[in-house]
Amino acid sequence: MTLAQAIADALPRLAPVSDAPRQDAELLLGRLLGFSRAQLFSRLETPIPPATAAAFEVDLQRRARGEPVAYILGEWGFWTLVLSVSPAVLVPRPETEVLVEWALQCLLPLSTPRVADLGTGSGAIALALASERSDIRMTGVDLSGDALAVARGNGERLRLPVQWVQADFGEWLAAAPAHDLVVGNPPYIAARDPHLPALRFEPAMALTDGHDGLNALRAIIAAAPAALKPGGWLLLEHGYDQAEPVQQLLRDAGFIDVETRRDLGDQPRASGGRWVGAGR
Repeated sequence: MTLAQAIADALPRLAPVSDAPRQDAELLLGRLLGFSRAQLFSRLETPIPPATAAAFEVDLQRRARGEPVAYILGEWGFWTLVLSVSPAVLVPRPETEVLVEWALQCLLPLSTPRVADLGTGSGAIALALASERSDIRMTGVDLSGDALAVARGNGERLRLPVQWVQADFGEWLAAAPAHDLVVGNPPYIAARDPHLPALRFEPAMALTDGHDGLNALRAIIAAAPAALKPGGWLLLEHGYDQAEPVQQLLRDAGFIDVETRRDLGDQPRASGGRWVGAGR
């Protein structure tokens, strides 16, 4: 059997669980052979070694059960980085990059800005920002020690200086020094959201608050002013249908210049505002 045939045979098995079955098959097979997708494409007529075929079958079974490709590979791309991932953290998603872009715009006029990433998980946002701003004073905060172990490992491997803190968002914000920007991707999926079952391999505590999906967002918006300098920004990822309530929460808390940014799929994905109160 050639590599091309192995990929073709995998497609109907992956199609029920994947929006990109060919990409999944090529990534999984390429990892086993040590090939990039481009290298794999140039070798499609090469016979697949028996040991590779057996390992590929194991990976296909895992993917067919719905396990994310990123967990099978053990890594995933975000921004310009390749991050190690595990079931302790969410798989970094391209829609979250809108937060990175927005944060960099907010930080553009500032020197040595102090920034916090709440619910840092794999460290994706924190490390992306640190990779773009060598002068940043970056802190990644997460309640999960297992998640922070992944983030810390990514930071060490990429040699990016981020301080990692295990803490509850609200408690940490109450005692934090004054920040120029707080960014976060908290759990925002409602407990009864029909998409949750498809995400069963990812950590539930990072996906849902167990209620309406707004609890963590409410808590951060209420607590963030204490940790923001006057003029500091709060930027938060949320669900595609949560822009209006999140904007209202920001306005009610005293934030100005409130707006929502859309992701690459043109969905309203992040809302934020600027704090002009006394701050810390």
